[in-house]
Amino acid sequence: MTAPADGKSPIEVLLVEDDPGDVLMTQEAFEEHKVRNRLNVVSDGAEALAYLRREGKYADVTLPDLILLDLNLPRRDGREVLAEIKKDDELGRIPVVVLTTSQADEDILRSYQLHANAYVTKPVDFERFIAVIRQIDEFFVSVVKLPPRG
Repeated sequence: MTAPADGKSPIEVLLVEDDPGDVLMTQEAFEEHKVRNRLNVVSDGAEALAYLRREGKYADVTLPDLILLDLNLPRRDGREVLAEIKKDDELGRIPVVVLTTSQADEDILRSYQLHANAYVTKPVDFERFIAVIRQIDEFFVSVVKLPPRG
């Protein structure tokens, strides 16, 4: 993801993903396209909530400007994480893009009911995956005005 055109510093992105292959593809998409935004990765729902609440080893992290959230996670399901994020006054302002393999109507509907900002089905093809990451970048970094960090 590129830095905003207005010269602001790169945004903080939290990727919540348990599949090492998907993490690697996302990291490669950032690197291949000279994405300057900072990508932080946690691998399960409980770890995501600890990160966002700045608990334990995450006490000094910067809250993300954007969250890319998988739904099918160990320990705490992505739907539970989304619900926790959106009911919290401080965290609820952070845009959440559900980035998952699920194309199930019930997952799409439930994600939007829980106030996801977008629902994106992960392509399996690497080139298409990069294109999707670039589109997310264009929208959330270049088009949308993000709320200030808390």
